[in-house]
Amino acid sequence: MDRASTGADPTSISPERHANGDGNDARRYVSQVVEALEAVHGSRTSNETRKQASAFLEQARTHAEAPYHGFTIAADKSQPPVARHYALSLLEHAVRHNWPQYSDEQALALRQWIIRLAQDIDAADPFYLRNKIAQLWVEVAKRSWAAQWMDMDELLVRLWASEDLARRALVAVVLEGLSEDVFNREDATATLRGSRLSKACVDIFTPTAVLLDQFPNRSTSVDVRYGEEGWLRRLGEHLRQLSTADPAWPKDEQVSYCAVKVLAALKAAVAWSIPRAIAAADCVPNICRSLASSNIPAQLASVDALHALYSRSHYQDDEFIALVCPMYTVDSVNLLRKLYQWSITDAADINEEKYQLAKKFSEMVSNLGNFVEERPLLIPDATDLPGFLNLLLEIMGSQSLTISIPILNTWVKLLASDVIGGSDAISPLIGPLLEICSQRLIRYESLPEDSDDPSFLYLGEDIDTMPERHAFLGNYRRYCVQVVEIIVRRKPFEAMYHILGQVDQSLQTLYNNQPPFRVETYSKSSVPLLRVDAHFSVVESALKGYMKWRMAHGTSPQRDELERITMEANLESWCERLLDMAFEDPLIRKRILQLGVAFSTSALDKKADFMLKVLKHILVTRPVDDPRYLAYSEAVKDLQNDCSHELRRLAMKMPDYLMTVYDNLELKINEIIATNPLEARQRISFYSFLFIITQRSTTIDPEVRERRLQSYAVPIREAWQNAGLEKSLQSYKGFCELAGVAKVQQYLVDRRVHEIQDWSSYRLDDEGKAIQAEMEQKFQQLPLAPTKGFLGVSVERVRKGSKSYNIATALWHDIIPVILPNLLKLLSYAHAFHNPSNWAGLPEDMQSIVSRTLTDRFWQAGISPGSKDEFYARVSGTKVTLEGFASSVRGAIRTIREMCYSIIFCMSRLDVHFYGFAELPTPLADALFTDAKALSSHQLSTMLSMIRFLVDDCPVALRAQFLPQILSRLFAELDSKVTSEWDELGRRAQASSEDDNLTNEMKEESILRQLTNSSVLLVAGLLDPQRENPPEPGAPASTSPRKNAHVGDVTTKPNSMRAFVLSSLPILHPLMMFCTHALHMRDSRSCGIVIRVLSSIVPDFVSDSATDQAIREHISSAVLKEAITSLHDGYFVELQKDLAQLIATVYLTYAPLTRTPHQILLSLPTITETRLDAMASRLFAQPSTRLQRALVLDLLDGLRGVSVSEQGKLAPPDATAGRKGGTRERERSGMFKAYVSADEAEKRRAREGSADLSGVADMFS
Repeated sequence: MDRASTGADPTSISPERHANGDGNDARRYVSQVVEALEAVHGSRTSNETRKQASAFLEQARTHAEAPYHGFTIAADKSQPPVARHYALSLLEHAVRHNWPQYSDEQALALRQWIIRLAQDIDAADPFYLRNKIAQLWVEVAKRSWAAQWMDMDELLVRLWASEDLARRALVAVVLEGLSEDVFNREDATATLRGSRLSKACVDIFTPTAVLLDQFPNRSTSVDVRYGEEGWLRRLGEHLRQLSTADPAWPKDEQVSYCAVKVLAALKAAVAWSIPRAIAAADCVPNICRSLASSNIPAQLASVDALHALYSRSHYQDDEFIALVCPMYTVDSVNLLRKLYQWSITDAADINEEKYQLAKKFSEMVSNLGNFVEERPLLIPDATDLPGFLNLLLEIMGSQSLTISIPILNTWVKLLASDVIGGSDAISPLIGPLLEICSQRLIRYESLPEDSDDPSFLYLGEDIDTMPERHAFLGNYRRYCVQVVEIIVRRKPFEAMYHILGQVDQSLQTLYNNQPPFRVETYSKSSVPLLRVDAHFSVVESALKGYMKWRMAHGTSPQRDELERITMEANLESWCERLLDMAFEDPLIRKRILQLGVAFSTSALDKKADFMLKVLKHILVTRPVDDPRYLAYSEAVKDLQNDCSHELRRLAMKMPDYLMTVYDNLELKINEIIATNPLEARQRISFYSFLFIITQRSTTIDPEVRERRLQSYAVPIREAWQNAGLEKSLQSYKGFCELAGVAKVQQYLVDRRVHEIQDWSSYRLDDEGKAIQAEMEQKFQQLPLAPTKGFLGVSVERVRKGSKSYNIATALWHDIIPVILPNLLKLLSYAHAFHNPSNWAGLPEDMQSIVSRTLTDRFWQAGISPGSKDEFYARVSGTKVTLEGFASSVRGAIRTIREMCYSIIFCMSRLDVHFYGFAELPTPLADALFTDAKALSSHQLSTMLSMIRFLVDDCPVALRAQFLPQILSRLFAELDSKVTSEWDELGRRAQASSEDDNLTNEMKEESILRQLTNSSVLLVAGLLDPQRENPPEPGAPASTSPRKNAHVGDVTTKPNSMRAFVLSSLPILHPLMMFCTHALHMRDSRSCGIVIRVLSSIVPDFVSDSATDQAIREHISSAVLKEAITSLHDGYFVELQKDLAQLIATVYLTYAPLTRTPHQILLSLPTITETRLDAMASRLFAQPSTRLQRALVLDLLDGLRGVSVSEQGKLAPPDATAGRKGGTRERERSGMFKAYVSADEAEKRRAREGSADLSGVADMFS
């Protein structure tokens, strides 16, 4: 390679040259750099001048003499700090990008400059300059230490021995950086020299005595250490000296800064160091000394270090006793308790530093608690284990759920432990644990935004987005439920009576200090309702625990049986009292009803009389609706729907007993239907209850069963054979008449609705109201609802091959071919209604009204303004407006469309009785996909959910007949839709302005992310090597756990779905096109999944077949190009390791078979044949995937992107580091990320917009 092209002139960084050269030129250049920096950062600089100055500074990085000028400016302390920082970036660029081209003399010159800069620092230098110099030291060390550079440790020790705090802090930063890059981060440069650097680090950190004892035969041919102590002891000794020699040190900024850096170095080191070395160096007591200081940054750094130490696993017994057990002593527990109590802050006025400390402290103590569960027998008797458990209880009770949840998770493990969970130390804590869980099962997400509840306030501080908040609270509730369940399983009688007593007390005082119930002011988030929901959730959890106890002990011994009988008699009495309570709130009544059914189908399942009482309670629950008050009316409908659901639960659980009272039930249901104005869905629900009993009872006479079931099925068959229905479905126009939407287009055209900005302000006239009424009436005449109702309950929770399943298949076998033709026509026309081309005669300027009319409105947590209740109130308030008219139209079409989906899904549960029709795939694919392009992303997601079930349930023997047409057209549609939508979002982001509707953009982006993720999950599921085929009818479902597939351990099993898809070119071609395009879709989660899927299938295409050759060439060219392009894009910076592994896998697998991967890489700028051949030879010799990634990243180092937020920054990035009183950017720990599912950074990066990728497409020329 031409050295000039890299800016690495062999003589450009020779110290002698510049000592004898033209000093005036150097001074003039320095002056130009300083002036350019002043222009960039000056507030009065014009945009054009700033642009020119930035270009000059960027170009200066590649100048041949840039390293020397960087050293000159950085060493000149008269220069402004921003200039010196930029100068250090010149040195950094030289080290990071030009190091391989430098001779030994040049490399030595660079190293000496950096060493001199380090030796010359003092307390007057800003912290960020010192950090930058230390980072440069680390960059050089990663490239030459333990090879050309052998005296590094001696240099560090001499800097340390000066006892100058600035120098000691710099040494600590160097040690931290080395530890992180060599062991804790996947740094490409360090990885390529991994074994040598890791051995060198172990040498210099470990005390000599430990090293000789641990590795008596260790090679000493490369001696890099200096002195006997090792850095673990030196760093710890510094902390010990601080605590004993200078009690006032927390107030000194320089001392504090140095202590924090020392603790950071220890944090990085204890994560990998030999445990016996950590113990020998007294790291734990020395870190705890800083924990006892009053300096918050030092305390937080101490907690970080202990967290790193106790996040390790696999300690030997002696190591556990030496490193972990000291934290359970009386003194340590008292220290931890004092620190926690000191860190408590006010939710209304949060002290950010203390709060950050408390959160990290909780995670660290959680790790200590987990050790108690893992190795309880190793903890000495002299420790204060009861005190430690009380500390755990105290932290779990924190008003901050973020502080509480790690400890709550630990309590789940402790209580499940036979040693700890059954110990005497736990008994006094049972009551408080139940109390905390009862309080915390309240649905915080339902509290009003202006709530002053402390936990709610902390929640708002910690979690910004509603999806993350919902996920976090779901995890918190799950742990609370597990705690209650485990406690009741261990102590069923004491715990159950305690819980029921608490519920009784709460119900008796439910409305104390609360406004009385009023329909007019009804709210789904009222305090009484939330309390009832929380208490009943505790009871449901306790019921699960009781049932586990009963299954394990209830039939023996005799004492347990007697206690069980007594307990269940008391439970029955309690439930009867509960059912007799009168509440006006429909949702409280719903929860009572649910709890009654839960008891009758579990603990009280032998008490038939109680079940009948519950059934009667459901049947007589007929709440009076009041449509004037939307919130109350919605709650009434919710209760009615739940009544239907609970009826089905009872029928499925106890069909034989209900058959004994079938005649009475039938009479009662007929009476209810005859005397009450019920909607069609409610009537269907009642009859489906009787249908389930008839289908699933084992005591009914078969002839009677057949007669009753046919009485439900025959009307459905006849409805689908209706001549009027057949005629209407012969044309799109007939469908519109059938659905009541034939007059919609003309109505909208006559009112020139495209000229009306706000449809919700346009009052609907009588004609519009008449069309609304007609749509509702026409839908009731369609056979969709009864078909969905009875077909759905036929297959719900029925195991294939069971008697009930066989009854269902016999019943529907002859009806399915009657239903399907007209059902598919309905679905096809419902999709076609979304296509503007089918709105014949619609003026060109009104085409947009189709999308506006048919785009669904829905509330999205964290995006939509206001609460969900407010959204529904707005929707209800627009019913008699033009917006309400559009809502009725889209609602009619949506209901037809989604009911068709549901019926198809239910049919698919009947196995060959659906899939066995050889002529089905083509008309089904036509109905699904002909007009699918006109559906929105949200609507397509709904269809995709149904198709996933169709694919999953397809019998293995019928895959070749059914799946190719469905999947090929599906992936072609997804590729077109998703790719075009992402492209459109990108174009709009580039052209966005302050006047744009950001809320709508965020909604669209959120929906598109959901569709993208659902699509790639379908791909991953199809190609999952661990995916099991659906069981044959009558075969038991597999209970083996699913494993996640990972590259390098993938075997395609014969007859698997993966093998079928990979061998079916009609499916594989559109699937591969979708995956290729998905590599640049700006959704990190989806992109990451696609990368792993593509990596896993690369080895499947190595044969000489035409198909394998075609796919191999596509991957070697198109996929490889997309992977390199995404690697260049700063948005995907977090996926660079995965992208590098994909590139490595493609090259390793296909380079011996085709020249294409080699040619693609060779076409990139800065990559020469020599470099590529050198990389390839090492790649083929390297089995380690980590080193493979490192080789690729090193090869493409100049092309790799950085995140958009870091691009073009010239200001010092660490300017606030160590600043006294400076704010600390909120960081999320790995443990906290596990409790939330959404990635906050994902949306933030998406809003930043695209990086400037101009010229990337030309990289392959």
